[in-house]
Amino acid sequence: MYRKSLTALLALALTVGLTACSSKPPEESEPPDSQPSVSVMAPVEPESVLPYVNPLTGEGCAQDIAQKRPVAVMLNNLKKALPQLGVSQADIIYEAPAEGGITRMLAVFQSVEEVGDIGSVRSARDYYVSLAMGHDALYLHAGGSPGAYAAIKNWGAAAFDCVNGPYEGTLFWRDKERRRSMGMEHSVLTSGQTISELMPTYSYRLEHKEGYQYPAAFLAEGEKAQGAPGNRVSVEFSTYKTGVFTYQPETGSYLVEEYGAPYLDGNTGEQVAVKNVLVLRTDVSYLQGDDAGRLSVRTTGTGTGQLFCDGTVQDITWFKAKHGAPMTYCDQSGQPLKLGVGPTYVNLVDHSAQVTVN
Repeated sequence: MYRKSLTALLALALTVGLTACSSKPPEESEPPDSQPSVSVMAPVEPESVLPYVNPLTGEGCAQDIAQKRPVAVMLNNLKKALPQLGVSQADIIYEAPAEGGITRMLAVFQSVEEVGDIGSVRSARDYYVSLAMGHDALYLHAGGSPGAYAAIKNWGAAAFDCVNGPYEGTLFWRDKERRRSMGMEHSVLTSGQTISELMPTYSYRLEHKEGYQYPAAFLAEGEKAQGAPGNRVSVEFSTYKTGVFTYQPETGSYLVEEYGAPYLDGNTGEQVAVKNVLVLRTDVSYLQGDDAGRLSVRTTGTGTGQLFCDGTVQDITWFKAKHGAPMTYCDQSGQPLKLGVGPTYVNLVDHSAQVTVN
């Protein structure tokens, strides 16, 4: 509040035209035209970079999970047993033929903590044991063929069996609705939370041995796969089962179909999408003397195949030195194959299988 001026001073101020001591404050003057205006920019928050990498997908992750043993779950793929649960969160899905024209799947999860229910869990085959051991994985199954049980014993697999092990009612359970509507053999489930909570209570190591490194290479950010057009591929396992993979340019992934319909995850109702589709040619034959018509599927040695990624297809070569060794891939020049960053779907088929690229 301005103080009151003395009368004499006010008269003198009015005489000389001063205004500084008037009862009204002076008006603010306009800044000179030559003075530049300054706009203050809000600070830009840098994009958060996840500090670790999932070794199976190349994706960033918040925790260091590279030395954790993955979990590999044997999945039923009969049409009547669908939908499967948890498959949209698998890092790698292997599919191979089984007896009678059907297929089974092996879903591999580097980390299962945030995965919901997984299943339905089905019986083991020796070639799936080989694939699981290639990841040094903890292998979950419900029963198995004689060859699978022999492989688990002779190869030293870390296997958890719902049927002939002490795990039913703890690590596994039978879903009442599936048991009622689909049958006993299609009702076995587990879950990511259950696996995470119970695995530390068992006498198996939960981390890879020192020096372990999964031998996968991935495309750099902004790098695209090269090859001929490969926007859609159908893989015929038998007259009963054909898988179809269709590229979606807007997402950069392939949507998966089977039995003429979208391949759905029953946990979410969403169609499964993958970044990479591998088709591996190998030797598939009937097991001599097996009265159930079971198959032998070669998973070791070497063979040819194709990679579908970013709407392209290229010829590749696959290698697996032994059952406990990982599957590795090379491009046509003999260099390590670079996969797209994201989940991978691996189809193992006979040399004579019909694979159609559109």
